[in-house]
Formats: sequence, structure tokens, C-alpha cells
Amino acid sequence: MIDNDLKICFQAIEGSKLVELKNSLFVSAVRYARIRTDWHFMNVEDRKQAEDERTRSHNAFIDKCNIMSRNQQTHGEDGSWRQQLGQDRLIIGDFACYIHLWLGLQYR
Repeated sequence: MIDNDLKICFQAIEGSKLVELKNSLFVSAVRYARIRTDWHFMNVEDRKQAEDERTRSHNAFIDKCNIMSRNQQTHGEDGSWRQQLGQDRLIIGDFACYIHLWLGLQYR
């Protein structure tokens, strides 16, 4: 999946009228992206200690994506972005980081 595809997924979420679910997904993305960024500064021992939290945060973000997409479809919105995003955990994690980036750039 290329950057433009991820941006299309982000725009599909951002345009949703489901504000609470959208914000919950965004908060989850930022939380996971923060952990992933902090990974850069951790030594091996710190990474071992943080691994479970990183995995839980990643799983929570994936759940938020699934919930958002299902609810968009239930409310007549286009939730096909979730299928386009796919099931690859690495790409989904990248998507969380992109959300963090785009939100940061929007509100500068």
C-alpha cells in the first residue's frame, strides 16, 4: 500500500459524521504512533518491557478501525477504506503513524 492509498483511507475517516468514533480512532492512532516512535529511543531491555503495551495498543487501533468502518457502513457512509487498508499489521501500524502525521500538520 502506498502513501496515497493511506491518505485516501484517512480522508474517508476524516469526512465521517461519526465524530465520537472518529476521534476515538484518532486518539488510538496517536497513542500507538507515540509508542512506535518511542521505540527508537529504547534499549533492548526497555523494548522487552514495553512489548506487551505496544501490542495491546496496536490491537486496540485495529479494533477502532474495524468499529469505525462497520459503523460507517451501518450509517450509509463509505467504509470500504478498511478493506483497502487490508490485514497486514505492519501497514495498519504505518497507517496509525500517518494519521498522527496528518493530524499534526493540519493543526499547525
